[in-house]
Amino acid sequence: MAKILFNRAPFLGTEFKYIQDAIESAHISGDGKYTKLCNELLEQRTGTAKSLLVHSGTAALEMSALLLNIKPGDEVICPSYTFVSTANAFVLRGAKIVFVDIRDDTLNLDERKLAAAITPKTRAIVPVHYAGVGCEMDEIMDIAHRNNLYVVEDAAQAVGSKYKGRPLGAIADLGCYSFHETKNISSGEGGAILVNRPDMVEDAEIIREKGTNRSRFFRGQVDKYTWVDVGSSYLPGDMNAAYLYPQLMKMDEINANRMRTWEKYDANFKQFDSVKTPFIPKYCQHNAHMYYLRFRDLDTRTNFIKYMAENDIMCVFHYVPLHSSPAGRKFGRVAGDMSVTNKIGDTLVRLPMYYNMRAEDQNRVITVANKFLEKTR
Repeated sequence: MAKILFNRAPFLGTEFKYIQDAIESAHISGDGKYTKLCNELLEQRTGTAKSLLVHSGTAALEMSALLLNIKPGDEVICPSYTFVSTANAFVLRGAKIVFVDIRDDTLNLDERKLAAAITPKTRAIVPVHYAGVGCEMDEIMDIAHRNNLYVVEDAAQAVGSKYKGRPLGAIADLGCYSFHETKNISSGEGGAILVNRPDMVEDAEIIREKGTNRSRFFRGQVDKYTWVDVGSSYLPGDMNAAYLYPQLMKMDEINANRMRTWEKYDANFKQFDSVKTPFIPKYCQHNAHMYYLRFRDLDTRTNFIKYMAENDIMCVFHYVPLHSSPAGRKFGRVAGDMSVTNKIGDTLVRLPMYYNMRAEDQNRVITVANKFLEKTR
């Protein structure tokens, strides 16, 4: 029996045509034809002032830290239940990370605990839209405005998702997307930074172009380009963008395909009292980035993952909370109770889900998982 993998990178079949065209255009380095087309698509879909394709979601976060001029001694608030890049991008600039607990329903940053975490050193809040479900952005933005703070949306998992009708990533000062192979829309490695403040656009272009005003030169705004500020090489190769472009054009189709799998899982697993299933607020439109189950304890989760693996189905847990890691203890501190984060770190497991997952594989995941869950009722 064939193994069911946890993830398969999305592939439409048309990507080869665009990659070939990129090669034949004789420009496969940064800011080629397809990089620009992808940026245009993202700007149209999100309404952002500027989209800039970068080589990873991590790069988008690092650019955000540079754009906000984060300095040693500054504090940045983020959840502990997230990927390391959310925190590391700001640690690289010398910031102290302040970890706040997550909500027990959406598993997003608990906006009700932000006020107590803010100090005179706080510069930014970085909410993470877990599983493509929007954080409580109205409240987060209100808190930020009242305290003169920046907000950077880590929307790595949320391409195509919305909060109260607004695209995630395009609500705060800056938004960060990932196009890693595990994401709904992929270029293998890749990402984008959405610059939602027009006054930051030129600085973002400079940072992305190694600290030069090269973008202004190619627009004819200066007669030669030169080094003007700090920056790095955040450009993706244009062949990566060529792979990404047809997927961005078919984003709604890809997400709808994943949603059918998500809804099939959800209709089944809601019958079991022994696990908790994802909660989606009515005003959030998610992109079916993942489907997870929350078990009662670590042992049950461990046994479930083992049982599924014995049946050739790959299920995985997610983050080890950053505040409990060696680097998290070194570069950060916790603000308040972290009980939900600690619990989720021990009990959440993700099921296989990807674009064009075969119905027979979906059914097999459900059948095998149900056998385990029947024993834990």
